[in-house]
Amino acid sequence: MTALTILAGSVYGNAQHAAETVAESLSAQGIECQVCSDPQVSDVTNAGALLVITSTTGQGDVPPNLEFVFSDLKDQFPLLDRKPFAVCALGDSSYGDTYCAAGRQWFELLSELQGKAVAEMLEVDAIECFEPEKPVLAFVESIKDELVV
Repeated sequence: MTALTILAGSVYGNAQHAAETVAESLSAQGIECQVCSDPQVSDVTNAGALLVITSTTGQGDVPPNLEFVFSDLKDQFPLLDRKPFAVCALGDSSYGDTYCAAGRQWFELLSELQGKAVAEMLEVDAIECFEPEKPVLAFVESIKDELVV
């Protein structure tokens, strides 16, 4: 069982880069991490804790590399038995109602699967932040003791 599985939902690479930055930092602190860019349901169910770092694409959609596992989780509905999780959503507030929508969808799904949210979802606005890995890393550092038990 991996201590922390990071699901990176990326279209242009920002979420992937943020996920790799977090994994590198936590690994240097002795926390076992796995970044999944094309995850399966087993990656979610076998994780000790989950961190979803995702952008939003299209009309508020989950990025293509996470859409299959998202759909499979909805269909199979494996209960997560209070598995700790956190979600970091990257978006652009100029998109209005769809801003960070993929992150909201992940947060809702993991909650429905009876995961345990250790914090409210982090929203990173591309209009205000050109290096999303920085606020994502600061957020994860602030919750790591609750996230990775």
